[in-house]
Amino acid sequence: MLRFDKAPKKATNLSLNSKVLEVARELGMNLSQTVDELLAAEVKRRYWAKWAEENKDGIAAYNTRIAKEGLPLAKYRTFARSLGDGKKG
Repeated sequence: MLRFDKAPKKATNLSLNSKVLEVARELGMNLSQTVDELLAAEVKRRYWAKWAEENKDGIAAYNTRIAKEGLPLAKYRTFARSLGDGKKG
């Protein structure tokens, strides 16, 4: 799992749009916290998009297998029986 919550902070320099920065300060925004949270969210989004792209063949193969053979242990499920066993048609 990708987690950043316990990592130490590190000082860095950023170049930001001066008008956006001015309004953010007028609004009393904590710039470090805001940028840190937004950057972490974007890093996670890109990380998982890259993971999905790198694993798309395996995911497709698994989905094809489930569509053909059904869900493993589906006959033992006691919930969502109306959804079937995962097989198509």
